[in-house]
Amino acid sequence: AGDYDALILAVAGLQRLGMGDRIHQAIPADISLHAVGQGALGIECRANDAEILTLLKVLEHTPTAYRCYAERSFLHELEGGCQVPIGVNTVIAGDTLTLIGLVASLDGQTVIQDVVSGAATEAEQLGIELAHKLKARGAQAILDDIFATIQRQ
Repeated sequence: AGDYDALILAVAGLQRLGMGDRIHQAIPADISLHAVGQGALGIECRANDAEILTLLKVLEHTPTAYRCYAERSFLHELEGGCQVPIGVNTVIAGDTLTLIGLVASLDGQTVIQDVVSGAATEAEQLGIELAHKLKARGAQAILDDIFATIQRQ
């Protein structure tokens, strides 16, 4: 109806709906990082149910699991959540995982971004390492301000 000049939608969603031809431009990851775990699916099961765990094993996609481990450990180390502007992008090339992450102030005026790379099998440690790098560069002050703002609300 002409109410909008543009919309930003998920490429994967449009493709699944058979509307990939309507995508004008995909936003590259170096311009817009995504939320932790964005697009990953998980299945929960009773830990002691060996039969079901065996059946579910065929659905596991190890590279995606590594990416999620890195991203989740990054978020956990920053003590972030839905209220905190934290973005990531994770790429696996061969056996190497590269994790890009950022923390931004609520007004978007301050953005601290960095990157780590290492063995994909060390995904969780890479996430922790990146969080420490960002904190050392000033992300802790941003986080402290955000947490204080949230507590006042």
